[in-house]
Amino acid sequence: MPSARHILSIDQGTTSTRALVFDQAGSLLATAQRELPQHYPADGWVEHDPEDIWRDTLAVMGEAARLADVPIAAIGITNQRETVVIWDRTTGRPIAPAIVWQDRRTAARCEALRQAGHEPLVQERTGLLLDPYFSATKLAWLLDHVPGARARAAAGELAAGTIDSFLTWRLTGGRVHATDATNASRTALFDIDRQRWCPDLLALFEVPAAILPEVRDSSGDFGWTDLLGGRIPIAGVAGDQQAALVGQGCFSAGEVKATYGTGCFALMNTGAQRLHSTKRLLSTVAYRLNGVPTYALEGSIFVAGAAVKWLRDGLGLITHASDTHDMATQVKDNGGVYLVPAFVGLGAPHWRPDARALLTGMTLATSAAHVARAAIEAVGFQTHDLLAAMADDGAGSPATLRVDGGMTANDWLCGFLADLNGVAVERPAMRECTALGAAFLAGLGVGLWPDLDALRAARPGVQLFAPTHGFDAPPLLDGWRHALRQALLA
Repeated sequence: MPSARHILSIDQGTTSTRALVFDQAGSLLATAQRELPQHYPADGWVEHDPEDIWRDTLAVMGEAARLADVPIAAIGITNQRETVVIWDRTTGRPIAPAIVWQDRRTAARCEALRQAGHEPLVQERTGLLLDPYFSATKLAWLLDHVPGARARAAAGELAAGTIDSFLTWRLTGGRVHATDATNASRTALFDIDRQRWCPDLLALFEVPAAILPEVRDSSGDFGWTDLLGGRIPIAGVAGDQQAALVGQGCFSAGEVKATYGTGCFALMNTGAQRLHSTKRLLSTVAYRLNGVPTYALEGSIFVAGAAVKWLRDGLGLITHASDTHDMATQVKDNGGVYLVPAFVGLGAPHWRPDARALLTGMTLATSAAHVARAAIEAVGFQTHDLLAAMADDGAGSPATLRVDGGMTANDWLCGFLADLNGVAVERPAMRECTALGAAFLAGLGVGLWPDLDALRAARPGVQLFAPTHGFDAPPLLDGWRHALRQALLA
């Protein structure tokens, strides 16, 4: 066990970059954050500047370490998944902006591959579907559209990866080009049964293996950095949703967590068994320890907190995200108003990148509070659809739903989730579960925690939201399904 007893987590997300310091009891000692601008150069395009991400990472690491003022035993990294970067192996400089997971520019390419009959291969090998959400077509697009990129890749001059891989490269001074199995499983290039890059998919998507990182366990050796002084190991890496699963202590098959941030992602641990979904959910790697993968079934909602941001920045209906709690309680019901938040298409279980948002059911009696409530209710309806699909896939219904993410500060939302789904909702007292999961993995990697049982013991206490007796969910769900059909037919 290391003499230092604290872990620094880098949480590189879609809208911000943060660093957080945890102690061995799982308590949060310090946090630092920088907002990350998104760029929209064309309709459906979403980009980040990787240099912004790197500068912010350095800044928040230094600030959090100074605030905590404790020895750091290891660093864990968790990141927005599917977002990809290609960089020069010599200089470390990106050759183009990062293409963000929300980006839809490769929708036509995905559709062409689907029409050509390739989706069954992708689903069988990766557990994913053909959708621009995943990394493979993004990488191919960069190689095809950045002048000289394919020739440089063939010459061994370029490296590629998801954000964790880029940060690891930079933190280690280019000594390590690696990712973990959870991030690899989101690229549509990784065989999740054989736990290796798939030659057939590399050929299909025209992505050369030479540019891809080595795939390692989620907890273990990712090199070291001296950027905080001394030699600090990087010992844990996981995509943000898998990190939240770890932070929530969902280590047994059947346990479910849902993270409500920009989007919403519900993951159910399925243990050593990889489920083959018939409901267009995703099978993915939950984490890999000692070379052994644990699997999860995942449903992805593209817009959750982003709808609240739209209420604030797009419509000016609220000043702060917290206003939605009071507005939802100002009206006795939703007044027949439903929002289908397909601002960037619809994720699971529909996978319709062409769908667009729809606000329906308004009358002259509709108020701003009704619209705000509709935005919050939409999160609950989409969660219900994901849990129902998991049950239909044979994964069963959860005994509890463990929630985290910024939106769960809204008590009304947590209660609505419990009522609509008829299941107790557990909200941790310390809701930084994604960063905590990265800390747990890094701590496992250096022996700060000996095993998963020790991580369960370090999990924060929870607040329970029990379902309300007599809550009448079916009429609400009928209204939601009607609105959803309208959006899908538009």
